[in-house]
Amino acid sequence: MEYRRLGSAGLRVSALSYGAWVSYGTQLGVPEAIACMQASWDAGVNFFDNAEAYAGGRAEEIMGEALRQLGWRRASYVVSTKIFFGMHDGPNERNTLNRKKLREGIDGALRRFGLDYVDLVYCHRPDPETPIEETVWSMHQMVESGKALYWGTSEWSAEEIREAWGIAERHHLHKPQMEQPEYNLFTRRKVEVEFARLYAGMGLGLTTWSPLASGFLTGKYNDGIPADSRMALSGYDWLKPGRTPERIDAVRRLAPIAADLGATTAQLAIAWLLRNPNVSSVITGASRPAQVTENMGALEIAAKLTPDVMAAIDDATRAVSDLEGPRLLL
Repeated sequence: MEYRRLGSAGLRVSALSYGAWVSYGTQLGVPEAIACMQASWDAGVNFFDNAEAYAGGRAEEIMGEALRQLGWRRASYVVSTKIFFGMHDGPNERNTLNRKKLREGIDGALRRFGLDYVDLVYCHRPDPETPIEETVWSMHQMVESGKALYWGTSEWSAEEIREAWGIAERHHLHKPQMEQPEYNLFTRRKVEVEFARLYAGMGLGLTTWSPLASGFLTGKYNDGIPADSRMALSGYDWLKPGRTPERIDAVRRLAPIAADLGATTAQLAIAWLLRNPNVSSVITGASRPAQVTENMGALEIAAKLTPDVMAAIDDATRAVSDLEGPRLLL
């Protein structure tokens, strides 16, 4: 396993990490979570991602119980959560980053995890109705209290991150250290274009999600929707419009490139992400230890991605990428 600094921070996280989105609380209970987390740990993963909104808090409870049963030293792993969406319908309990929500959000997450602190906490979405200054001060106080070690954002724009960073800079507060954007072969513009000046300028680190574009890049949707797949789950119908002939063709073009490297298309897609030096960690998901093992195989494939291979991958996905104009060949 490779360990990368979280942007300019001293903290090191595994280049591949393991997240709870979708699977925890819907597909996995505590025994299955333990099996997948242990498989990840055995591969060198030290970063485990979560959020209050995942399965209405149940994902944090499952991961917390798994951590207790696994008995790892607290100093040996990194845990994250994300706050914004909430679990109740009160005016200060959902879709907000006001001081009250952030205070109660972190306290609730710690109770569900059974932990004294989380390593990373993210503002899960921007909140246009709360002044960013209020949010920045609240996150600073959260870190000062010891309930979180670093704070960051998820799916914020570059402009919003700059504003938050500037407020923290002026008032000598803890700055946003990391962003968690969607990043994969289909979704590239934000990471490669919009954020381009934030990496060196602010020391921003990335912990990216959806490396396989919700499973599209595995090829499992090429010939239909498997009954045991994410797209078949209740509440995930929003994924179906993304199953287009153009995407299926792109994945089929990736298959021979992967085969030449002795890889699956999933491993190829994850390995491609690892080549971006601005990515601190790629968050992977899995509902079975075998899937964890396959994902971790991307580490070996990344070393095989020569400039020619990277160009071939780019050509194969050009028609379905959101990146227009000149391509950034990582």
